Amino acid sequence: MPRIISERYGRVIVRALVVSNMRPDAGHPERGHFVRDQVRGLRGLPNTEVELFEFPPGPPALLAAALSLLRRRLARQAFDVVHAHFGLTAWPALAAPARIRALTVHGTDVNHPRTRALTAAALRLGAFDIVAAVSPALVEQLPGASGMVLPCGVDLDRFVPISRLDARAQLGLEAAGRYLLFPADPRRPEKRVELAQSLARQTQAHLLTLGGVAPERVPLLIAASNAVVVPSEREGFGLAVLEALACDVPVLATPVGVHAEALAGVAGTLCAPFELERWTPVAEAHLAESDPRIAGRAAAEPFSAVVMAERVRDAWERALGESE
Repeated sequence: MPRIISERYGRVIVRALVVSNMRPDAGHPERGHFVRDQVRGLRGLPNTEVELFEFPPGPPALLAAALSLLRRRLARQAFDVVHAHFGLTAWPALAAPARIRALTVHGTDVNHPRTRALTAAALRLGAFDIVAAVSPALVEQLPGASGMVLPCGVDLDRFVPISRLDARAQLGLEAAGRYLLFPADPRRPEKRVELAQSLARQTQAHLLTLGGVAPERVPLLIAASNAVVVPSEREGFGLAVLEALACDVPVLATPVGVHAEALAGVAGTLCAPFELERWTPVAEAHLAESDPRIAGRAAAEPFSAVVMAERVRDAWERALGESE
């Protein structure tokens, strides 16, 4: 394939296509927001042009995406980089012409038996110059391949400290209410909503949940909460904890994903296996405060979407250099 990095005004431009099977819809407006955050971060970097190709989950959409990307090949529309997010997306991404290919896995694509098998089959083709996962733990689970760590990161422009009273007023919540936030879809069993519910009952708090919530409302829900509780059995990365930290809101989380690293040394947080007798006094202390806050934003900054986008761009440049 000919070299297609273009020169404009004396600068080298890297053209990339990011492919994701997490296109949002009315029922799931939150779907894939972390991929879009990374794309925005990449577009903000110098000499980087990024197009996002999203399609919804499901086998019919995979086939339609492959056909759409194949048409680009026939039209000779090529890219320096094609970067697929999620294991199943690797298959249609192969249809798009590129100098190098990258794949980032996020969790279910290596944990679910069927998707793991399909991800492994794609990796066995040897077509990906960059194989990555969003955490070191997931890198160790990559089927039949070694890889690097390339998380998506938290959008520090969207997740900022907000007045608790203002957030509660906008959401129609009681100004003096006792609120805990479970920052996930309760229907996802690995997130273990039943543990968050037990903590809310024990502390006589109202449990707010996500799932079907538009991304722009999530910072309000975080700010409105006395604390964010993340009792997950496993996490690919742990973005919800970073979002709470960026808002300076207290967090209680199990030691999975990036939680232990992100919460280390942040006063007012707890990172420990879920034990009701251990989590209750920490949650109760925050519920007793009228506006509990922590100094969390500095801990989230190293995991920002911009910093993570720079890591991705660096990985692209190294692979492009090796492809010469």
